[in-house]
Amino acid sequence: MCAEGCSCVSVIRFTVIDHCGATSFVGPCHAIKMLVAACSNRPESTEQLLEFTRPYDADFISTVRGALAVFDEHNVPNNPAAFRAKLATVSSRDLPPFRVLDDRLRRASLEPVDTGLIIINLAARRIIQIQNSYAEVLRADRGRVRQNGKPTRTLYRYKLPAEWHIVP
Repeated sequence: MCAEGCSCVSVIRFTVIDHCGATSFVGPCHAIKMLVAACSNRPESTEQLLEFTRPYDADFISTVRGALAVFDEHNVPNNPAAFRAKLATVSSRDLPPFRVLDDRLRRASLEPVDTGLIIINLAARRIIQIQNSYAEVLRADRGRVRQNGKPTRTLYRYKLPAEWHIVP
């Protein structure tokens, strides 16, 4: 199950890199636009990226944050043994959000699911589409705000600043 509990929809893995390290989570494909829109606000950290994404789908972001809090409670940087057990028993698609603390977790963070893998490097201002069979990431676009996992009539628009690069 992905971070939003969306076992019946197409999902994609997101790995976010900031000055403290990397975080990885699986989410619904509509989250691509939301996270890119959040990048247009120039986040400096994963936490800021999630906060800037909250207005577009608060439930999804709350789920990701909650799962990261659980990860942090049960794993320490020098000993992520609790999460390693999940790697052996849970499919990549169903892994809960996690922080990259070692090489095994790094490999998991780079494993595409359903429609692919997108890396958002906040420090380098780069969005890397390792594999993306859902929809091309655009520099400017619009999307629908979601509530309770459902699209609303409210639209948001974004335009990435010039310093951001999108790598196919």
